[in-house]
Amino acid sequence: MNDALSTVLLAVFAGAIRVSTPFLFVSLGECLTEKSGRINLGLEGILVFGAMTGYAISYHSGSPWIGVLAAGVAGSLFGAFHGWVCKLPRVNDVAIGIAMMLFGTGLAFFFGKPYIQPTAPRLPALELGFWSDVPQVREALKINPLFFAGLAVAIVLWWAFRNTRWGLIVRMTGDSSATARAMGYSVDWVRFLATTVGGFLAGVGGAFLSLYYPGSWTEGLSSGQGLMAVALVIFARWNPLACFAAAVLFGGAGAIGPALQSVGISQGYHFFNAAPYILTLLIMILSISPKRSLRGAPAELSLMK
Repeated sequence: MNDALSTVLLAVFAGAIRVSTPFLFVSLGECLTEKSGRINLGLEGILVFGAMTGYAISYHSGSPWIGVLAAGVAGSLFGAFHGWVCKLPRVNDVAIGIAMMLFGTGLAFFFGKPYIQPTAPRLPALELGFWSDVPQVREALKINPLFFAGLAVAIVLWWAFRNTRWGLIVRMTGDSSATARAMGYSVDWVRFLATTVGGFLAGVGGAFLSLYYPGSWTEGLSSGQGLMAVALVIFARWNPLACFAAAVLFGGAGAIGPALQSVGISQGYHFFNAAPYILTLLIMILSISPKRSLRGAPAELSLMK
């Protein structure tokens, strides 16, 4: 019994880190975007297109890290396009985000068909369990460097929002565009840059999906993680460090099903696999009351108006 419990806990721990990494990058990108006063529902399309781009470039270049960079650049281009369109008169950023989601996924499926079968070089893992003789521990402590990179980005964003002029400008633009204009800052330019950088982070999250876990390119790779990241940001109250904790929580929820199956528990497997979606639904239900659950949201967001 103790052995089975320890196996499940190790599997949930390892799975939480693997599954949370794409959530982390997409949620940090969305957190930055929303802090500037814009919501980007197109991150799902960016995530999928980034996964395809990263896999294709890794296959042709032989370097998965070049694939990650290419995925980030592709994501930033999508983010920049979203930011440019949204600054046009009488354009709704939510509607444009949905259109970009469909455009990104459709474009990824179209250009990604030749890469479904070929095998691209995958990202390596850090062997942090080298000190242990237990195979389960060694396997659980195989952690991809992108997880630590995501943690570093969360810390930097949290610090920058509180302590830098750049962070103050982004927050001011998200809270009061009139104040930002009165201070001489271009609201459109700030939001354009925030959306572009947010797209870059989402693209990197997509590269993790195709180049590490699950580690292949298929059309059903994302499973809605880009959209769930929006709920994650709301749950985290627009705090980058809380986004990290929430991403790990989502990742742990997604790892429960495979962890139980690893010890032979298959009853209710599909229910446990649906845990991240159930958690997302619960968060959105709890977020209906603006006075309670949306406290701390940037005032310029479309969902606050």
